[in-house]
Amino acid sequence: MWPELSPVYLAWLGGLLGLMVGSFLNVVIHRLPLIMQAQWARECAELTGESTAGFTPAKSGLPLPTLESVSLSLSQPRSRCPHCKHTLAWHENIPVLSYVLLRGKCSACGQAYGLRYPLVELFTGVLFYGCVLRWGASYTALAWCGFLAALLTLALIDWDSTLLPDEITLPLLWAGLIAAALQINPGVSLVHAFWGAVGGYMSLWLVYHAFKLITGKEGMGYGDFKLFAALGAWLGWTALLPMILLASVSGAVVGLVLKYRARLRDGAYLPFGPFLAASALLMMVWGPVDVLRDLGLTL
Repeated sequence: MWPELSPVYLAWLGGLLGLMVGSFLNVVIHRLPLIMQAQWARECAELTGESTAGFTPAKSGLPLPTLESVSLSLSQPRSRCPHCKHTLAWHENIPVLSYVLLRGKCSACGQAYGLRYPLVELFTGVLFYGCVLRWGASYTALAWCGFLAALLTLALIDWDSTLLPDEITLPLLWAGLIAAALQINPGVSLVHAFWGAVGGYMSLWLVYHAFKLITGKEGMGYGDFKLFAALGAWLGWTALLPMILLASVSGAVVGLVLKYRARLRDGAYLPFGPFLAASALLMMVWGPVDVLRDLGLTL
């Protein structure tokens, strides 16, 4: 059913698709936390008996950027400048190219957009290129492209807001189990995926409660449990140990650097999700056995 094209040509098509998907991921990364917080604010207003008519995030007391209404969705309103609210025309919204042609600035107010937008698009394109180059035009490549897109989205949302939305983590978990059951993920059997999900969730759940019992503080959120369970479903139980080791070490190093540079306040929370995501990407590239061997450990 797939066209007969050279692997490199297919990989470039995959990379082009990744650029377009990356543009959409920018929207999800920015808007989904706002949508979640606005929903929580409406629920709080209902519980306290306040009228929700004409409700806006500014009335909720939540730390939300200014929005015109809580009707914000992933599709509406159209993409616009975060500074002057200029609605972007189609030619101003072409992945990477528009950013380059506009020199990274709004055509209306001249304010800079920031490098994250094209970087997310480029990185997604590279990830998709790699998946198609490795697995060809197959359901396996499609599955792993979806996995990596979700992982990148979760990592950046968590870094920005310390939130890991159930709207992404739970479907990602189920998708990993389904991919294993359908043998779309040939490297992980359903048994390995199942115990990877169980082990991923329970391991961090136990660490969380042990830390809270000893210190009286919460060291992480439940979203981290769900994300680690999803990673276990996709990568199998054998990847859990090297993933948690890499994520913990890299998180500690980054935390110390930020602390030294006064970028992390006393008692501030450093999200763990981005480090789990980065360790999962390394597992895809090198594999758990090689990582454990490089760390001087045996599986």
